[in-house]
Amino acid sequence: MSTISIRRMVTTRHGGVSAPPYASFNLGEHVGDRPEAVADNRQRLATAIGLPTQRLVWTQQVHGAAVTVIDGPQPRPVPASDGLVTAQPRLAVAVLVADCVPVLLADPVRKVVAAVHAGRVGAQAGVLPAALAAMRQLGARLERLEVLLGPSACGRCYEVPASMQADVQAGLPGSACRTRWGTPGLDLRAGLRGQLAAAGVTRVELDPRCTIEDRALYSYRREGVTGRLAALTWIEA
Repeated sequence: MSTISIRRMVTTRHGGVSAPPYASFNLGEHVGDRPEAVADNRQRLATAIGLPTQRLVWTQQVHGAAVTVIDGPQPRPVPASDGLVTAQPRLAVAVLVADCVPVLLADPVRKVVAAVHAGRVGAQAGVLPAALAAMRQLGARLERLEVLLGPSACGRCYEVPASMQADVQAGLPGSACRTRWGTPGLDLRAGLRGQLAAAGVTRVELDPRCTIEDRALYSYRREGVTGRLAALTWIEA
């Protein structure tokens, strides 16, 4: 009997060809890096995971709650979507981040995977529940899901105005916190974990790295002009 495994990966900023301030493994096409450097980096990523570049699916992220189900390779980034879901084997769905939360989900029995870009706006708007709904439409069961909340800005570092904190807390309960300076902050991963628990998803893994603190990772809040990490998942037959 064949064994189906779910693969997932979160890149760092090391191992590519991009020049500063994108050095060196920038995978974002929209941040001002040389297109040929990004193309080279994406080819390196595809080679590393053993998939052709056309089997990596990217999306045009807009900090919204739209999620798209993918059934095959896409010639261009999927328009205006912050989550990608697929049940197709050896088709990697990817999101790009530099402080927002990448969420990778899988039902290893039904063989359905999803990659979600959950920034402050998208998380508050419900992009994660939208991804759960799309996975269920493909036959996934929430109690079987295995989830990774990837590296992002942590609550100790993510300082926001009090009014913004209250607004996000209203849409994403559990996200309000205090920073290391005692000021209003946001812990998006805590809020997302609460959303998952409320939906009956209990197998949740947390990558504790903070993008602002860890210089092996890209951080927009720390650097302004910078590259993007990729978080991707796929079904490996």
